[in-house]
Amino acid sequence: MVDSHVNDGNFPARVVSGLQPTDMLHLGNYFAAIKQHIELQHEYPGESFYFIADYQALISIRAPEQLRRQSQALALDYLALGLDPNKAIFYRQSDVPQVCELMWILTCVTRKAQMDYMRLAAKRINSSIESFLSSQLAVADILALRATIVPVGEDQDQRLIITRNIAMAFNTAFDTPIFPIPTMRVNDAATGTDGRKMSKSYNNAFAIFAAVDELGSRLAEIKRLARASSHARAPKMDTIFALYRLMATPEQQNDILSRYQRGGITRRQAQAELQMKLKEFFDQLKTKRHELEQDLDTVEDILREGARRAREEANETLEMVRDCVGVGQYRRFGT
Repeated sequence: MVDSHVNDGNFPARVVSGLQPTDMLHLGNYFAAIKQHIELQHEYPGESFYFIADYQALISIRAPEQLRRQSQALALDYLALGLDPNKAIFYRQSDVPQVCELMWILTCVTRKAQMDYMRLAAKRINSSIESFLSSQLAVADILALRATIVPVGEDQDQRLIITRNIAMAFNTAFDTPIFPIPTMRVNDAATGTDGRKMSKSYNNAFAIFAAVDELGSRLAEIKRLARASSHARAPKMDTIFALYRLMATPEQQNDILSRYQRGGITRRQAQAELQMKLKEFFDQLKTKRHELEQDLDTVEDILREGARRAREEANETLEMVRDCVGVGQYRRFGT
């Protein structure tokens, strides 16, 4: 839920979030992030900003062509999954360089203890510069656009806490309410084949646009958490049910739930119904993605226009911030 009181009417509602380009978009990415991004663009048309976090991806990607390819692939995924450039502003992070200037200014009001806390919360054992700066860049991404709502996965809650603290620290230090104090919006996360949260690092993820045979093999790997099919099963402990309910209507959920509870569905039947639901859910989107691949110029135009709009907003923020802290004459980046 969004805490409507945090902005006290001084800031218009605005959604900002981003996703790193990877070599495989999976169901966990979709249900934790992209699904709610798509939903929120209808709730806040013209005030929903979503970016491809290619600056963040530099932490792990050292091949420029790979980064470009994965960034383009994520753009195609977003658009195929329902992002509407008439309602949402969609851009590459690196096309809005203002975030890097803001990151430095915000660093000057950030206590190291805050960043230490973030690093420890992420369970990083080895201290490195990226442990600190990647979190600070995420803060700048949010505050450069003066976001009031940040839709993220549950594992990103610590970053939002730090964002809120830094926004308050800046507003207090310079006695000027430049930044809203954003709130987090969280969606249901998908369960992986082993019953844990779906993640590439656990090797338990389903690719959204997987081929039918690949999908079938992944479903076969789902860990058996329920009791034998001859007995009533515990749906809350069953990974197949956990995935099925994310895509099913309330009526479909109630139907399969009652069959679970009375032992009227076998494991193989449940897998088959889940596979059919996944196919039904994503097949049309696969076709749309293929069509977009044939028109990459239009995809690039969408990203460029989105970056122009995002730079306009970030320029306005930087103009206020630079004036507030007293650094030089404001230099406008190209819009």
